[in-house]
Amino acid sequence: MQVDSAIDSFLSWARVERGLATNTLEAYGRDLADFARSLDKQGIAEASTVRPTHILKHLIELSKGRLGVRSQARHLVAIRQLFRFLMKERVLKDDPAAEIELPRAAKTLPTFLDVAEVERLLAAPDAATPRGVRDRAMLEVLYATGLRVTELVELPCDAVDLERGFLLVRGKGNKERVVPLGQAAVAALKEYLAGARASFLERQAGADVAALFLRAGGEPMTRQGFWKALKGYARTAGVTKPISPHKLRHSFATHLVERGADLRAVQAMLGHADLSTTEIYTHVNRERLRQLYGQHHPRARAGNP
Repeated sequence: MQVDSAIDSFLSWARVERGLATNTLEAYGRDLADFARSLDKQGIAEASTVRPTHILKHLIELSKGRLGVRSQARHLVAIRQLFRFLMKERVLKDDPAAEIELPRAAKTLPTFLDVAEVERLLAAPDAATPRGVRDRAMLEVLYATGLRVTELVELPCDAVDLERGFLLVRGKGNKERVVPLGQAAVAALKEYLAGARASFLERQAGADVAALFLRAGGEPMTRQGFWKALKGYARTAGVTKPISPHKLRHSFATHLVERGADLRAVQAMLGHADLSTTEIYTHVNRERLRQLYGQHHPRARAGNP
């Protein structure tokens, strides 16, 4: 089987059989396209003729291009998934990627906003305008639930239960999870649904638009549009830290763990498949406690009387 055909078959299988998210499929597609170009330069056209040395040469090229270890690891994950698929389909007898490893990148703790910064950010949208009401609702939901930005903008109206205060979220791998909503988020959503959302549908009177959050013309809100709005509100709120939707996800998890939330409950709300992914927030909490101790305890620093 030709390398290009093998990649196409793998991506089709991953979409249909594994139900991978669009963003994940696109990332796999980009990384595997880079791999295919590298193999072509090495004179390799058939998947059955790929050897570990060909994969290593590709990874070396990536490192020479100053691609970080994490990005190299992401490429290798895509390549491993491709060859595991080809082994599963009995296209190959041996897996050329099986023994290849990359050095592990040092784990960096996720950064987050403190509670005061979050409060200022949530208060930044102008509640006198439909856009402001929508954005306030989106910010409240994001901080109340820790959703990924794609999950937020793709929320359908029927995923929201305001009476019982929860969302039904479809996350990575097409897996569903139930996430509770706080009172502030419920109130913000009720205000948005009471009038602001309808104003975005004025040009499509009577249209049945499934998406919860809309932009002008009745189109679903986009990740890029929300990201741009978030950065504007951060400036208005005087938040000087680098901002992103994922920063609010980190803030959600960190603030829960700081206040004693059960780690498995946080894992379920975030939609992490593995508890070890969620455990990073316990390290964030310990580091924050250490910093607070260093700042405020009279005997924390050497030389204090």
